[in-house]
Amino acid sequence: MCRLSIVLPAKNEEVGIAKTLPLIRELYPDAEIIVVNDGSTDGTAAVVESVPDAICITHPVSIGNGGAIKTGARAATGDIVVFMDADGQHDPHDIERLLKPFETGFDMVVGSRGRSSQASWLRAVANRGFNRLATYMTGFEIQDLTSGFRAVRRDKFLSILYLLPNKFSYPTTSTMAFFRSGYFVGYEPIVAAQRSGNGSHIKIIRDGFRFLIIILKIGALYSPMRLFLPISLFMFSIATFYYMYTFFSAGRFTNMGMLLYMSSLSTFLIGIVSEQVSALHYKDTSRRFQR
Repeated sequence: MCRLSIVLPAKNEEVGIAKTLPLIRELYPDAEIIVVNDGSTDGTAAVVESVPDAICITHPVSIGNGGAIKTGARAATGDIVVFMDADGQHDPHDIERLLKPFETGFDMVVGSRGRSSQASWLRAVANRGFNRLATYMTGFEIQDLTSGFRAVRRDKFLSILYLLPNKFSYPTTSTMAFFRSGYFVGYEPIVAAQRSGNGSHIKIIRDGFRFLIIILKIGALYSPMRLFLPISLFMFSIATFYYMYTFFSAGRFTNMGMLLYMSSLSTFLIGIVSEQVSALHYKDTSRRFQR
């Protein structure tokens, strides 16, 4: 039987974690529970210490949600690691549903939130857009790119740990990296409750732009030609239309037309080189088959 570790990153979450931890211990008395206290200034650490056999790892300063996840992953000893928020949004009863697909060979199972679980309509629209863009980048259907409630095989997760950022976007990066490595990713529908304690640390406009940049970065790392080829073709089309315009209006081929054609070619060549660099990143984790 696989040993289970449950990791919760926490920053000033004493209210939410006081509700979540006892229930996790009740449901999984033999599981390893690790709370990574990411520089909290409230009583988060004291709450963790009051729960039997719960492990509290404290960062002297806050380094971000992703950094806390990396600390927890390195400290975990279980074959399967469940990551979940400490703010009460994720129901510990759903852990069992995330673990079930591992029996059929999955390497990561993500708790996929529906529309009712989104904090606002704006966030729902943004997440839907991110999911579609990431699906295009990877070539696989991604139902919930940003869900922090997921279970992974620890050895597989550690193989892509160096790719993860220290901030909030570890779900985005880990999902796309798992697909790129040829690991099997599945989804289980969940309902996320309203968070307890402090308000969300994510700001829609500021962090939404960051999510977009991260998707483009990981897309370039995952499958660069899916990013660079459309840009190259777009520039080639503009160059061609501009050339036709100057040819029929002035009867000549201009320097601007040449610049646009060269830019299109350069973008295409950058995509080819990036494909080779991407392959080097995953040479130790790639498998010959993908789901």
